[in-house]
Amino acid sequence: MLDRLKALGTRPWLVALLLAIVAQALFLVHLDQPSVIMFDEVHYLPAAQALLDLSGPRNVEHPMLGKELIAAGMALLGDNPFGWRIASTLFGTATVLGVFAFLWLLVGNMRAAVVGAVLTMLNQTVYVQARTGMLDIFLGAFLVWAIVMLLWSMQGTGKAVWWRWIAGSALLGCVTAVKWAGVPYIVLAALSFLVIRARDARLAKKPILSALSGKDQRHWAGLPAIPAILAMGVVSVVTYFLTFTPAFFYTTDPLTSLGGLFSQQIHMWQMQTQILPHHTYQSSWWSWPLMLRPIWYFYEWDRGAQRGVLLIGNPLILWGGLVAVAACYWAWFRDKAIKPLSVALLWTGSLAIYVVIPKSIGFFYYYHPSSIFLCMAIPIAFQHFDRGRNRGWEEWFAALSLLVFGYFYPILSGAPLADSQGFTHWMWLGSWR
Repeated sequence: MLDRLKALGTRPWLVALLLAIVAQALFLVHLDQPSVIMFDEVHYLPAAQALLDLSGPRNVEHPMLGKELIAAGMALLGDNPFGWRIASTLFGTATVLGVFAFLWLLVGNMRAAVVGAVLTMLNQTVYVQARTGMLDIFLGAFLVWAIVMLLWSMQGTGKAVWWRWIAGSALLGCVTAVKWAGVPYIVLAALSFLVIRARDARLAKKPILSALSGKDQRHWAGLPAIPAILAMGVVSVVTYFLTFTPAFFYTTDPLTSLGGLFSQQIHMWQMQTQILPHHTYQSSWWSWPLMLRPIWYFYEWDRGAQRGVLLIGNPLILWGGLVAVAACYWAWFRDKAIKPLSVALLWTGSLAIYVVIPKSIGFFYYYHPSSIFLCMAIPIAFQHFDRGRNRGWEEWFAALSLLVFGYFYPILSGAPLADSQGFTHWMWLGSWR
């Protein structure tokens, strides 16, 4: 089926446009289900309204960019379910397109790129987050596009290398301006740059210090290492602090100086590291790949029917993706295949972050970026082990994923259920209740 896309191989923008239309339509259908605030929207929607009114600080434990984006949607469509969630749908679509762009740049294969984008639409965590007024969909979209820009910079020449690097750095600043969980990605990006440069020097049989030069480099040609890392740090930090501009215009408790801005960061740190009470839906990082504790964002009577919204991944994609990550590591061990290794490391690093982040409790929605990287690993693993035989296994995998998505759709979308116990049909594990 996807062989027909070969004719579009020189027109990836057209394919991206088609994917954007499909993804946006999927996320918009019945966006007003449920018609009331659900789960952590209770924190972020009032904070977004406070930004619109400039009435004063709300939800100060997180930076401001995600709430500013929600506020932009509310300013556009009003204080209603469409206004609350429209920005999330747009960034859900951006996530799908980011996966397409990443895979297209990484392997230049239309089948892999389209399958990865389709799996991202169907992995269910993106779908639910793209229809909820929370922060994680923004974090995931900015992160994916930061990686895309840095990869594009890696492949560039001349001035394009620098401006793509700066754009990627600014996007990393945006990730952090949504949630502080973005900070480790800046560190990982800088370390990855140095490791790749050192590897290039070793393969070229050059002194290791030649990796610091911008001359005669295989990757990021013309980009000297120390200025590049300094630029990444400065651009990401400046981008982060610029998002606090509205706080200087509050009518109550406005920021009045840079000192006040820095004091707010200390206060945020204190709130982020405080010991929190037990929560019904809390879970540990090791349980997220196994999907042991999904989260009911909503389960109430609404608009004349029992409705539910469950944040649960597509089992075929999230569990199958673990096999794909293992296969990508095996591809490196057996064949020294760098591209599968890079995707496997993205997933591993995104999960490892939460091993070291000083949070007293965790939740399954923290796994959102990792679930996106699984959608990259699956087509990469299929492509590597297919060995050019064109057997189309990934197409069958995507088709089966669509069937699983359709099976779970009623408890993802807030569709009417039979009665108050209507959810039991989908509860494969006791911990899912």
